[in-house]
Amino acid sequence: MTALAWLIPSALALGALGLAAFMWCLRTGQYDDLEGAAWRALDDADGKPTPTKKP
Repeated sequence: MTALAWLIPSALALGALGLAAFMWCLRTGQYDDLEGAAWRALDDADGKPTPTKKP
């Protein structure tokens, strides 16, 4: 029974910490541009034009 005395408050504290981290991410704009990160990962441009094959 004493284990529940510290397990329940610690579980509630961890849940509150996770909720606070999620709310912080929402407020700082972490989820504003979800598509842009996917396109930047696929973009292979490093400032140089890609070579083309000549027939």
